[in-house]
Amino acid sequence: MDLSAFAFDLPEELIALRPVEPQDAARLLVVHGDGRLEDAGVRDLPRYLSAGDTLIFNDTRVIPAALKGVRPARDEAGSDVPVDANLVERLAPETWRALARPGKRLKPGDMIRFGEGFEAIVAEKGDGADLLLTFNRSGDALDEALDAFGAMPLPPYIARRRAADARDRETYQTSFAGDEAQSVAAPTAGLHFTPRLREEIAAAGIGTEWVRLHVGLGTFSPLQESQLESGRLHEEWRRVSPEVAERLNGVRAGGRRLVPVGTTALRTLESSVEGGQIVSTLGPTDIFLKPGDRLKATDALVTNFHLPESSLFMLVCALMGTEVMQAAYAHAIKEKYRFYSYGDACLLLP
Repeated sequence: MDLSAFAFDLPEELIALRPVEPQDAARLLVVHGDGRLEDAGVRDLPRYLSAGDTLIFNDTRVIPAALKGVRPARDEAGSDVPVDANLVERLAPETWRALARPGKRLKPGDMIRFGEGFEAIVAEKGDGADLLLTFNRSGDALDEALDAFGAMPLPPYIARRRAADARDRETYQTSFAGDEAQSVAAPTAGLHFTPRLREEIAAAGIGTEWVRLHVGLGTFSPLQESQLESGRLHEEWRRVSPEVAERLNGVRAGGRRLVPVGTTALRTLESSVEGGQIVSTLGPTDIFLKPGDRLKATDALVTNFHLPESSLFMLVCALMGTEVMQAAYAHAIKEKYRFYSYGDACLLLP
């Protein structure tokens, strides 16, 4: 597949470094399947949906997965080395896969001190920045330490320009996040849905359901040739409960629409279809949706604007058509919509 079909030029000043306040005041570009475009606001969403339609949210919780630490000098002649680590995937109660800089200055057996009494050992070293960290705390105690010493893992295109701070603890977490903190990136379309907006949605007779997909850092990684060849992405854990699956099938049977909020909710649904029905699922998915693939459980989508040549831009092109989405993004750039995680939103109506 030619990735250049999914390229576009984005002025750097359109990358949002902070969300608008309140977060439901973001703009909304409504994209119709015939290519028609409407400029609206996120709070206009209820008038584009109908009573009985159902929004599906990903209620995963983001952990403060960005850590700053120090690898103490190995001998008297050496010096301490500052270390930046981003947790990627939990492998055991005390062990995380992580990406760390400077990777070349770390080796198995090294200790990294992240805070008073909070440290980890480099258990294994992979290529480049990839390594396994075994912490001196486990389970809930480790989660408490991460909450105390970690920062929100802002996407690279934000982190390059500013450090995470206390405000991100609120703004980079959905207002409906559950109690299971496993994601290392936010399901960012959900950031627009304040309690006020959700009340307005309910008042319009629009339903809400909850699925869960733990978002990994792979969502920001450039596509690899092996992924394009295999048609599979990095694995992420997801869950659809039997009760939710039954209700969602009922919505469809009643002639109403299923509208995932964000690509993570969409990928959760689309990886949970068997025989034309949404089924209960629990476990990993590596689904890769691209033009030519038929979406089986999605009638519309609320999503933010995505990176060029990314799997997520390919996903929205699968739903709407590449020409339609390229024209929509060109309009958004011309009208100075704000892009990416803290940016504005789209409503895609195939």
